[in-house]
Amino acid sequence: MNKIGFIGGGKMASAIIKGIINSNLFLPSDIYVSAKTEKTLNSLKNNFGVNTTSENIEVVKNTNIIILAVKPFVVKSILEEIKSAITDDKLIISIAAGISINSIEKITGNIPIIRVMPNTPALVNEGMSAICSGKFAKEENIKITSEIFNKIGKVINTNEKYIDIVTAISGSGPAFYYYIIDEIAKSGEKLGLDYKTCLQLSAQTALGAAKMILDTQIPPNTLIENVTTPGGCTEQGNNVLIKRNVSDIINETITKTMEKAKSLG
Repeated sequence: MNKIGFIGGGKMASAIIKGIINSNLFLPSDIYVSAKTEKTLNSLKNNFGVNTTSENIEVVKNTNIIILAVKPFVVKSILEEIKSAITDDKLIISIAAGISINSIEKITGNIPIIRVMPNTPALVNEGMSAICSGKFAKEENIKITSEIFNKIGKVINTNEKYIDIVTAISGSGPAFYYYIIDEIAKSGEKLGLDYKTCLQLSAQTALGAAKMILDTQIPPNTLIENVTTPGGCTEQGNNVLIKRNVSDIINETITKTMEKAKSLG
């Protein structure tokens, strides 16, 4: 029976814990979490009934799957702290942005390492997680990692060399979509409709458009054509997007974000 541990008990760890408990992938008694504050530990204990501790090494000793759910700048020090308890039967999963598998393996040795880039919509079970595995990871390690992150959304497998692009698109991407959704709502408000209604219209339309792409597998360009009547309203709006080179702005946004993600490593 697998037992899973979380070093770090923040929002992403909580989202994963909620997902794996609700799906019966793990029982609360098989989950261990460490965090720095009593407030966080008490909240996790009260909300999920999991085992909690202030000692990171206790999590490692009591579990065989360990998720590093901490800020990137503390990963190295935590690995140094827990490495005496990391044995061959352990799987380390890191969700820390910018921290390479190789840098983890330098500390842990020949231990299976999997790196995952999730995103914040995991909090509502609509996350997008990209998984890449280290050279010591086995098929069963990849399988259980996919099962865990499938409980909070969708999962893809990728090569680590692409992980900074993934970070820019799906890791940071929600913020860009929030911005666009908000700006569309504000435009409606300026034209006379109340902001709350405009935001609901904008957000639900974004959700529906995304589902059209995912569920139908119809290319976005075809979906645009399906909505656009020659000489009609949508064409008028499309012309503004094209004239203002919105594609160039988005390309620069993703490129700059990717470059920052790369520099973190």
